[in-house]
Amino acid sequence: MAKAKLKISLPCSVSALWRVVTDNENSGWRSDLSRIEVLDERRFVEYTAKGYPTFFTITALEPCKRYAFDMENGNMKGRWEGLFSEEDGQAVLTFTEEAAPKKFFMRAFIGPYLKKQQARYAADLEKELMKEK
Repeated sequence: MAKAKLKISLPCSVSALWRVVTDNENSGWRSDLSRIEVLDERRFVEYTAKGYPTFFTITALEPCKRYAFDMENGNMKGRWEGLFSEEDGQAVLTFTEEAAPKKFFMRAFIGPYLKKQQARYAADLEKELMKEK
């Protein structure tokens, strides 16, 4: 299983960061998605720009502290965890993503893929939160 971890600091409140990250009704800020379909309070589906679905099940929802979910699509299965905190007057999100490919030939690509996805997510998140200021 590949693992990627990223810590980002943003000049906003933890509550503002939490609101954006956990709002599955608003995916417009995500450059990698076309939409999110909320199935119920614990399950949702993200669709890439090309329509490829990934299924999510929320496993932890501790407001302004911890958000975690399991994820799965036709290519991989894994989990994501975000820890929220405040340091030096800034909101901090430390997120860890672990995934295992379902196809053997994808093993070499999963680690770099996770890192690329995390960098894109962080850039999109920062852009969205700066827009709100």
